[in-house]
Amino acid sequence: MTAAIERTFSSLRVPNYRRYFTGQVISITGNWMQIVGEMWLMVKLTGSGVSVGLTAGLQFLPILLFGAWGGLLADRMSKRTLLTVTQLSMVVPALTLFVLALTGAAEPWMVLALVLVRGSVLALDNPARQSFVVEIVGKDRVLNAVALNSVVVHCSRILGPALAGIIIALVGIAPCFLVNALSFVAMFVALRTMDARALHTPKPAERRRGELRSALRYVRSTPELLIPLAMMALIGTISFNFQVLLPLLADFVWQGSASTYALLTASMGVGSVAGALAAGARGRVSGGLLVVASGLFGVFLALAALAPSLWLQVLALVPLGAASVTFAAGVNSALQIAVEPGMRGRVMALYSIVFLGSTPIGAPLVGWLAEVAGPRAGLWAGAVACFVACAGAAAAFRRADRYRRKDDGEPAGDGGPQPRRDRGRAPRTQSAGLVRLDRS
Repeated sequence: MTAAIERTFSSLRVPNYRRYFTGQVISITGNWMQIVGEMWLMVKLTGSGVSVGLTAGLQFLPILLFGAWGGLLADRMSKRTLLTVTQLSMVVPALTLFVLALTGAAEPWMVLALVLVRGSVLALDNPARQSFVVEIVGKDRVLNAVALNSVVVHCSRILGPALAGIIIALVGIAPCFLVNALSFVAMFVALRTMDARALHTPKPAERRRGELRSALRYVRSTPELLIPLAMMALIGTISFNFQVLLPLLADFVWQGSASTYALLTASMGVGSVAGALAAGARGRVSGGLLVVASGLFGVFLALAALAPSLWLQVLALVPLGAASVTFAAGVNSALQIAVEPGMRGRVMALYSIVFLGSTPIGAPLVGWLAEVAGPRAGLWAGAVACFVACAGAAAAFRRADRYRRKDDGEPAGDGGPQPRRDRGRAPRTQSAGLVRLDRS
């Protein structure tokens, strides 16, 4: 038990990561307060599921459109410097929303425009943030650090909505945006007080033509990257739309208030933290883990859709949160382990595109479905997507493993990411167009 606990929190022994972890806790808690404020403000201004879905989608539309260039920028320059700029830039839309909400001047189009501005900064911030973790802790601790980052996100998912619900109930929506603006100061301090000499900074990528196309070719020819990204593309588009569905469930199904919304979000966050802590104790990630996690994700989405009462739905959201974060952290870790360092920013940008950038497509669709057929229908759609991804990935991993064994004469594995055994060997093209990369 003691050894498992030590493995779970091993990255916190790295001083730079402790600073980063602390700044993230404060910053992401503020961000969740802003998200709750934005969604609840749009519910009250419009009463429309489509509008709520559009709000969720617009913050990630720039990632879909420009996220690949954000990853390219992350490969070319210091991620620490880039993150310092993006974190400070996100203060502007937060303060503007504070003023609009405080004065009562907020209109739906204003909220949507400011969400789009924040999303534009996020398109540069997210690839750098995703790929910066391994530079802080090194490759040996990357799975643990990614899991602890998930703990940060989902602890903040509990604390942020809970604080937002209390603040909205007592004094209104506006202070949620002010708190978020102030929270970025913590992340700025964490970044600027890091010891740059202790970072595992790779050589910046050289500027040359076709860099984005080469990244796409690299992913397409590498099953260890392609299969997890394809799973996340489907599940990220359809299943990860809780920002849309939870406020609609709170308002339309349970006729609740902002406190009901905060309760649903916090209950899912409790499970997410448990799943992230369990992920942090694991030393590896496999294709089998991704297949099982996606299947369980679908099962618990179905149970949440069937819940006949608010409290049963609250209970169902706990294991749903655990399954969702196990899957997301598993995909993230699998990519970071498998990718070559010079491609990390671009590959993690593709991860951001399929995870977050798919929201502008999925969120309005799920919002529309929730409006015409009820929010439970949105949960059912997510469950179906998980089952399809689970079945497709299981078949794809088996196929990739057959070609790998045929080429190398090795016994069957689970088809998932394994440690690199030979750093010097170049990847070889298989007869079916698949490539095996021995990974570090």
